[in-house]
Amino acid sequence: MYDEMRRTNKGMDVTYPYERRHSRWYEQILLGLPFQVLVGLPLVIALPALERWGWGFWQTMPDYRFNTIVAIGLAFVAITLCLRRFARFPGVQVAAYILPTVSLAFLVVVAILFFTREEYTRQVLFTGYLASLLWFFAGYFIGRRYRRMKIAVVPVGNALQLKPTARIELRQLCTPEPDGTRYDAVVADLRSEDLGAEWEKFLAQCTLCRIPVYHVRQMQESITGRVRVDHLSENEFGSLLPSAMYAGLKRCADLLGALLLLPVLAPIMLLTALAIRKDSPGPALFLQERMGYRGVPFKVYKFRSMYIDRDGKGFTDGDDDPRITPVGKVIRKYRLDELPQLFNVLKGEMSFIGPRPESMQLSEWYERDVPFFRYRHVVRPGISGWAQVEQGYAAEVDGMTTKLQYDFYYIKHFSLWLDVLVLFKTVKTVFTGNGAR
Repeated sequence: MYDEMRRTNKGMDVTYPYERRHSRWYEQILLGLPFQVLVGLPLVIALPALERWGWGFWQTMPDYRFNTIVAIGLAFVAITLCLRRFARFPGVQVAAYILPTVSLAFLVVVAILFFTREEYTRQVLFTGYLASLLWFFAGYFIGRRYRRMKIAVVPVGNALQLKPTARIELRQLCTPEPDGTRYDAVVADLRSEDLGAEWEKFLAQCTLCRIPVYHVRQMQESITGRVRVDHLSENEFGSLLPSAMYAGLKRCADLLGALLLLPVLAPIMLLTALAIRKDSPGPALFLQERMGYRGVPFKVYKFRSMYIDRDGKGFTDGDDDPRITPVGKVIRKYRLDELPQLFNVLKGEMSFIGPRPESMQLSEWYERDVPFFRYRHVVRPGISGWAQVEQGYAAEVDGMTTKLQYDFYYIKHFSLWLDVLVLFKTVKTVFTGNGAR
C-alpha cells in the first residue's frame, strides 16, 4: 500500500511498508494550518495596507491602522478555522460556504469596531475582505483534488456495503499487502468474524504507522451525516451526551440573538399577521403543545397557515394539503411561519438550532414505534436543525427514523461549527424555499 520506510531499532532492521497520504513534510506544510497562518495571513494584511498606506506602514502604527490590521487578522483566523471545520462534515461543498463565511466574519469585526467606537480604515478593511475571498477561493480550487479522501476498504463484512461520494474515494483491498498507493485511512468491519488474523495484523501495522483505522460504522456516519438507531449501545449514549459548557454558551447566544432580531423582524411579523387575517378567518397565531427539552411539554408559537374549520391528520399531509391557505403556502415555503418562535427562544423553551419539536400526538406515536426517540430531547429543540436542512420534513415512521439518525448525529457532534453550518444552510433554504414544508 505504501512506500517502504526502513528504521533501525537496537541493531535490528525493521521494515514499515506503510505511509499515510499527505504525510510528507512538504505536503503537511502546504495543506496544513501553519501555511494558512504564516503565508495567507501576512498576504491578506500586507496587500491592502501597502496599497493604502505605502511601504513601511508598520513603522508608524496609529490606532486606526492597528485596529484595522487586528480586525483583518481576527476575521482571517476565524474564517480559516470555520472552513476547515466545515470540511469535516458530510456532504459539505466548502466552496459554497466561502462567500458567506468571509462575509459574516468581516461583518462581525465591523460590528465590533462600530459598537466600541474604535477608529479604522474602511478602504483597507474592504480590500482585506476582497483579498480574503481571493485567497480562500484560490486555495480551494488549487487544492481541490488533494481534498478528496482516498480510503482503503478491507473487503470483509459490512465494509462491502459502503458507497463512495464526491468527497470520498473508496478502494477495496485485494490482499493485506502493500499495493503502492498511499491512503488517508483504512476502514474495516472490526466486529466481523471473517476478519482473520492476516487482516488484523495488517490493521495493527497501519495503526503503528499512524494511518487511521476506522470501524465501518464510523465511516457510515461520516458519509451519511447520520447515526443509525440500531447502532446505539449503552457506551454510545455517553458519547452522545452534549457538552454542558457549550450548551450554556449556546443558550446565552440564543438569548442575545433573539433580543437583537426581534426589533428587526417585528415589521415582517406584523405584515405577515395582517396578511393571514385578511386571507382567512381566524387568529394570526397558532399555538400547539409540543414535546420539548428533557421531555417537558411546551406551547410553540407559529403563524397560522391552515384554515381553522378543516380537520385532518395531526401533521401536514403533503404539499397539496387542502387545509393550507394561500398565504400559508407562501409563509411555509420561506419559513415565515416560524418567526413567532423567537418568543419560545426568549423563554428558553427552544434554541435557534436543534431537533425539530414534534406535536404531543406525533411524539407519542414515534415513541411507540421508533427506538430511542425520546433521547433527542437531551438538547433544546430548534427553529431549524441538521435533520431539517439535510432531509426536510418527515412525518411517516420510516422518514422519522431517518430524521432521528440526523438528530443523533447533531447531538453527537454538538458544536459551534455544526450550528454555524446549519445556520448557513437554513439561510439558503429561506431564500430559495427548497426543503421547507
